[in-house]
Amino acid sequence: MSNYVYFTALAGLTSDVPPDSTLSRTLYDTDDARAVLFDFAKGQELTEHTSAMPAVLYFLSGEAIITIDGDEKDARAGTWVHMRPHVPHRIIAQTPVTMLLLLIKKDEVVEPEE
Repeated sequence: MSNYVYFTALAGLTSDVPPDSTLSRTLYDTDDARAVLFDFAKGQELTEHTSAMPAVLYFLSGEAIITIDGDEKDARAGTWVHMRPHVPHRIIAQTPVTMLLLLIKKDEVVEPEE
């Protein structure tokens, strides 16, 4: 087993999304973390939910509205979001969107120093 996983172009892994669809593809899944690539057709929504573990959303392309803990934000290519466990959030794609979801499974999460 290799000590690392390497992708050169995540956006290149996506495919055409049928209208009214959301596709997901698990890229990586271990005891430490999971990485899932999502493709949303325009108008598709991930309804409000929470995660039992810390999560990072990274938007690779497109435009979306994300609601995080009641705060509505715009997201576009380059938007990065970190959420603690159990934070309610939802995503509505305003255009076709590609997003990487990272779930951190480790028991201990080291918080960055300010």
